Amino acid sequence: MAQKGVQLDRETFSCSICLGYLKDPVTIPCGHSYCMNCIKIHFDEEDKKGIHRCPQCRKTFIPRPVLEKNILLAVLVEQLKKTGLQASPADHCFAGPEDVACDVCTGRKLKAIKSCLVCCASYCEKHLQPHYDAAPLKKHKLVAPSKKLQENICSRHDEVMKIFCRTDQQSICYLCLMDEHQGHETVPAAAERTEKQKELEVRRLNIQQRIQDREKDGKLLQQEVEAINGSADKAVEDSEKILTELIRLIQKGSSDVKQQVRSQQETEVSRVKELQEKLEQEIAELKRKDAELEQLSHTEDHNQFLHNYPSLSALSESTHSSSINIRPLRYFEDVTAAVSETRDKLQDILREEWTNISLTVTEVDVLLSPPGPKTRAGLLKYSCKITLDPNTAHRHLLLSEGNRKAIRKTQTQSHSGHPDRFTHWCQVLSRESLTGRCYWEVEWRGEGIHIAVAYKDISRAGNSDECVFGHNDKSWSLRCDANSYIFWHNKVYSNIYGPRSSRVGVYLDHRAGILSFYSVSEPMTLLHRVQTTFTQSLYAGVYLLDPGVSAEFIKLK
Repeated sequence: MAQKGVQLDRETFSCSICLGYLKDPVTIPCGHSYCMNCIKIHFDEEDKKGIHRCPQCRKTFIPRPVLEKNILLAVLVEQLKKTGLQASPADHCFAGPEDVACDVCTGRKLKAIKSCLVCCASYCEKHLQPHYDAAPLKKHKLVAPSKKLQENICSRHDEVMKIFCRTDQQSICYLCLMDEHQGHETVPAAAERTEKQKELEVRRLNIQQRIQDREKDGKLLQQEVEAINGSADKAVEDSEKILTELIRLIQKGSSDVKQQVRSQQETEVSRVKELQEKLEQEIAELKRKDAELEQLSHTEDHNQFLHNYPSLSALSESTHSSSINIRPLRYFEDVTAAVSETRDKLQDILREEWTNISLTVTEVDVLLSPPGPKTRAGLLKYSCKITLDPNTAHRHLLLSEGNRKAIRKTQTQSHSGHPDRFTHWCQVLSRESLTGRCYWEVEWRGEGIHIAVAYKDISRAGNSDECVFGHNDKSWSLRCDANSYIFWHNKVYSNIYGPRSSRVGVYLDHRAGILSFYSVSEPMTLLHRVQTTFTQSLYAGVYLLDPGVSAEFIKLK
């Protein structure tokens, strides 16, 4: 078990540059440790680039870190080296079928801890020691144990391949250079690695940029989930309150009708009873009829009531008092009919409104809308006509081409006074408001321009930043210069990378909250995409930075 501890410690106290034990160890600000000489050489090479990074975590340091020996690490490494050299190999240090074996060991071979790219051999800790002690061997390149060292040997000439043929895109040895690769474009393998390393760094930057973009999208999705949940909870709560109130009103109406019917019933029964006292000679028949009518009045089945009513309504003519007129009892049928009619009307209203409510629920955007078309042909399906509003144009902007083109002049133009005009910044908005899905393209010439969308209530008067496209929460703007793109919103900017083009396409999906800027080139390239919530109609706009700059909203077929 002691040897296992040595093996683990050896990796812990190794320099990731030379792969050997730390010599004069230093610890840089990010926490990683290296040999003093190794990290010094690394930083010397990066002095040419003007930036210094940790070889492991790639953290950047400005200025170059000051290197000081880590005394504690130095003592630990020395103790570890003594312990490691005195330790006897345990069974688990012998090479198994899946391990890389030491090429020097005889008999039962130990596991290799490093492979040498110069020697094309792998070594256990004991046989690797000369590479740490002998001056000529210290320059050899040590790497993690590898079974693929033979891939560095030319199969034809049995020589180490140290040259890269760019013509055939393969590694070769110096004898291949004089043979079948004669006349080809060749460079040292190390030089080709340097070039490929630069390409790799560029690709990593692109990937890291995409990771950042995806992480932003992930945050937007999380915000969308939270917004959906919050909106749904509030809709359920408010709907329950409204419908409970509706039920309460219906229950109150039911109680009122019942009370009125009972009150009227009591009045009419009293009137009948008074007549009963005056008609004693007809008391028997009236009692029978009254009993039948009373029984009928308590019938809950409306149809049964209506069916039996005609047979009970007729009374024999009074034989004792012609002054008393008994009318057919129809007091409460009209009430029932009126309630029934109200019920039918309410059912019709509710049936129609429930359908509308159901459709409204199903039309809710519970997922982010797709990012929109990805080709120019797809975008052109949503092309719209954009003309500039002269009443918003700054006095140094000359409008032409049917108000589709704006040019910044040094002379003041003859624009009349208008409250919608930008008074300080050379900006102009479109006449048309933008909702739904829209696409347009702006051709620009000159030093620089802002291509933007904004709400109508953006500030116009004065030289405040609140009036500048992208410097407030009412506008979104892409600044286009000869060598760069910068996206602005609410005074926050982002550097945008993409192919330069004198024509920029803008795609808006107002309902989905999507705003995309494209470099109109071959192929069409997405420069930047915004996912937000638009609360008002938008207007297209441009801000011309210098005299002579022009912007034209292109007629799209």
